[in-house]
Amino acid sequence: MTREELLATQTRIASYIHRTPVLTSRLLDEMAGARLFFKCENFQRMGAFKMRGAVNAILQLSEEQRAKGVVTHSSGNFAQALALAAQSIGVKAYIVMPENAPQVKKDAVVGYGGQIIECASTPIAREEMAAQVEKETGAYFIHPSNDLEVILGQGTAVLELLQDYPDLDYVFSPVGGGGLIGGTALAAHYFGQNCKVVGGEPFGADDAYRSLQSGLIESNETTNTIADGLRTQLGDINFPIIKEHVEKIIRVEEKEIVAAMRLIWERLKIVIEPSSAVAFAALLKEKQSYAGKKVGIILSGGNVDVTKLPF
Repeated sequence: MTREELLATQTRIASYIHRTPVLTSRLLDEMAGARLFFKCENFQRMGAFKMRGAVNAILQLSEEQRAKGVVTHSSGNFAQALALAAQSIGVKAYIVMPENAPQVKKDAVVGYGGQIIECASTPIAREEMAAQVEKETGAYFIHPSNDLEVILGQGTAVLELLQDYPDLDYVFSPVGGGGLIGGTALAAHYFGQNCKVVGGEPFGADDAYRSLQSGLIESNETTNTIADGLRTQLGDINFPIIKEHVEKIIRVEEKEIVAAMRLIWERLKIVIEPSSAVAFAALLKEKQSYAGKKVGIILSGGNVDVTKLPF
């Protein structure tokens, strides 16, 4: 994936997404000992960065492929993203969701015109059902994170950030399935001025941290974390990018995620979800290493049940 492909992706999806704002806070700067620039993907259409990758993936399909629709499996943000992206482009979307997915997320998918197919709440069941839908309908399968076009789409968030602030020393990204941090790493590599990428990951779902240590894709035996958007698995397409271009991954405790989330709510006065706080939590955990630096932080999304806040 090249610099030119990232720029072409940015142009391709521009009319379907928001160019999200960057917020700053003097108080949070003082707390971190660094200059912080928060890229607010919580203000993206459908409330998360995943709209970028979903739109790009559909736009790269042929007319014949689009006519048969698209299918994915997701319990949350990518389900909503693909449904809205498909609706915006005029394509049918089949969304495989586990039966125990939150009703509010199912309602959002339906509201965006997606057709939900429920399955058992295991990764294997999701994959098998998506494969069955693909076979029966001819719909094109788009993976939520392990897809080249999705990764390029997600990378446009940090491409925008670096166009606005080209002299950042670091960009911090949460790590789940690897699509966002993979795209972030590519954008920083091609458009940063020696800008390094650091991931934040919960201890309860730390497959990416362990994968960087071993050099092989590791799995999670459990995904016990409040950061529900990060309970996913790295893929063979995004992991090589992460291995080559991500400097390190910092693991954070649940209480650190909640504390960072609360700080963003209180100081920036914006709504973010727990997964979105993980990158900021990682910076705060090792702030002495980034003292005096200019640091971009991706606030990945704001789809949270406000009746069940952790603070």
